[in-house]
Amino acid sequence: MDLDAYTLAHESDWVRLETLSQQSRLTGAQVDELVRLYQATATDLSMVRSGAPDARTVMRLSQVLSRARTKLTGAHAPVWSEVARFFVVSFPAVLYSIRWWIVSVMVGFVGVALVVGWYLVEHQDLLASVIPPYEQQLYVEEAFAQYYDPGWDFAAQVGTNNAWIAAQCVALGITGIGVLAVLFFNALNVGVMGAVMASYGELGLFFQLITPHGLLELTAVFVAGAAGLRVFWAWLAPGPRPRGQALAAAGRSLFTTVLGLAAVLSLSALIEGFVTGSDLPWWVKIVIGAVALAGFWTYVLTLGRAGFRAGSTGDLEPDRSGYAVATAG
Repeated sequence: MDLDAYTLAHESDWVRLETLSQQSRLTGAQVDELVRLYQATATDLSMVRSGAPDARTVMRLSQVLSRARTKLTGAHAPVWSEVARFFVVSFPAVLYSIRWWIVSVMVGFVGVALVVGWYLVEHQDLLASVIPPYEQQLYVEEAFAQYYDPGWDFAAQVGTNNAWIAAQCVALGITGIGVLAVLFFNALNVGVMGAVMASYGELGLFFQLITPHGLLELTAVFVAGAAGLRVFWAWLAPGPRPRGQALAAAGRSLFTTVLGLAAVLSLSALIEGFVTGSDLPWWVKIVIGAVALAGFWTYVLTLGRAGFRAGSTGDLEPDRSGYAVATAG
């Protein structure tokens, strides 16, 4: 098929269908015309996909048909229902689909932090070369505890920092090694902090201050890392789908993850800003952090499983993604 010639021959119908779909009111004759053009354009889409599968043209016709179908059926879901579907179906489903990636990242991160912390405690000379003893003492006695200053400003600062870490995992996802580097250096930082606190007999304080918010905060980082690595894997091993299609689907699901993580990181920042540094008893703070983490995984394993089994992957609907044929009914 000569795609340019085919487009030239049918362009006026596509433009007319798009114009009719955007009109607020239609006469009876215009409705008939809309139905006719919808059926013809659905056939055109099928022809293009089979004879000259140009991704841009397929996407364009899919979008035109989607708007026309909405006009014909009168389907116009309110914004609140779309938001509700996102948090009840789409976001938990994509988390469920990468749950083992999340667990793998978590095990690797915690393993690196523990090994680094243990090794530095056992080799104080190396720890001193990383952080001079006087800076260690200042960090233990003042800086670490004073960092957690309750309030909105601190919560905003923490949220921004956590979002930046997650954003790096997302932006570097296609590289694979970039995500691993971000995760490794953050695990290294946690291990060094723990080693310093342990060296001065304050390991308990270390866990008291990072556990309330850290359980959910680090889980969000693990999710971002897992989602980024999933994009890399889709590029490396696309399976039965064309590489570009597999990568595009993983990328769209990645953005679903990013939007949902904004809410998770906001909750983590609120816990860190108003619970960790508050006057509440330590056991209450830790319980709050544990409940937040348990709530997250309950959300993933219940709503996520249900959404995933219903066919949701966090990707766009097939006709909107441009890989499914919109059929005339």
